[in-house]
Amino acid sequence: MQKKKIAVLFGGCSSEHEVSRVSTFSVIQNLPRDKYEIVRVGITKDGRWFLYTGPDEKIPTGEWEQSDEKKRAFLSPDRGIGGFVVESSEGFTTLPVDCVFPVLHGRNGEDGTIQGLLELSGLPFVGCGTLSSAVCMDKAITHALLSNAGIHCANYLWFFRTSYTGDGIRKIKTKIEARLGYPVFVKPANSGSSVGVTKVNSEAELDAAVAAAAAESDKILVEEAVCGQEVECAVLGNTDPKAAPIVGEIVASAEFYDYDDKYKNGTSKLNIPAHLDDDVAAQIRTTAQRAFRLLGCRGFARVDFFVRNGKEILLNELNTIPGFTPISMYPKLWDASGVSYSELLDRLIQLSFQDDAQDFKK
Repeated sequence: MQKKKIAVLFGGCSSEHEVSRVSTFSVIQNLPRDKYEIVRVGITKDGRWFLYTGPDEKIPTGEWEQSDEKKRAFLSPDRGIGGFVVESSEGFTTLPVDCVFPVLHGRNGEDGTIQGLLELSGLPFVGCGTLSSAVCMDKAITHALLSNAGIHCANYLWFFRTSYTGDGIRKIKTKIEARLGYPVFVKPANSGSSVGVTKVNSEAELDAAVAAAAAESDKILVEEAVCGQEVECAVLGNTDPKAAPIVGEIVASAEFYDYDDKYKNGTSKLNIPAHLDDDVAAQIRTTAQRAFRLLGCRGFARVDFFVRNGKEILLNELNTIPGFTPISMYPKLWDASGVSYSELLDRLIQLSFQDDAQDFKK
């Protein structure tokens, strides 16, 4: 059987660029080489694309950018190309591929932008399409749609960063006090991995928190601080998605599960399975599948929840390209459920070729 040629996209113009590199190294190491030929395409933080042919070990460190084993390349939206255009000393050549696996976290990778380009190209690709990616990336829109469907989220409000000036500052502070009280979490509405997220205990801390969030997004989300367990559910599939039989729990070593706790310190604890009653875990799985379908997700997503008082379930967010680092919850949950890392990647690629994943790419 001829191998499928899979292009793995990594890096990107994102505050989560470094996480993408680490996830990508794990993905490349675990893709079944007997079934797939791997093409690696890196995107620098300033948006330059390269076909990289050097050692895999230079990807997580960022050393690949200084390597001589790379060529300028870009994904063509021309469906006649069916892949990438690569620059060489002889001019430009084409590099057709069978499927694209975007291992890109955060803005310009998980927000519908790269998905739109992939849909134009007509290539099968792993994960959600343009609309569902954009919707899930914007936490304010996600909350509004879920709440309208009767799926409970934390109490929240949002505003544009341009509104937080002059008289608008006092109006926003008054609304936060009246609707939410303190403490609250201030978040960029369009970012991930807890970048730009601050826990605010009083109004005096609000200005600095809004500034941190505004550096990442033009829309700011303010949520009540939920005192409870942080749990995560892994969903896989297209129009008939399945949740992993086991739900996981995060026990943060910091005040909340921030970027350093997720990717640098390695001191947070993962409970697999989560410390939940069976009926609560079953409800989380059912809710995760429902939210996945409601928001039009395909391929995969990690659905994050809060559980208050051991029973009250609040959906926090859906991550349409969850982390694939060695300590990431998504692959760990499937592994604990009997699906190995390599088998999981194989299933994701196979899902991208299914008819019900192609409707929006035709």
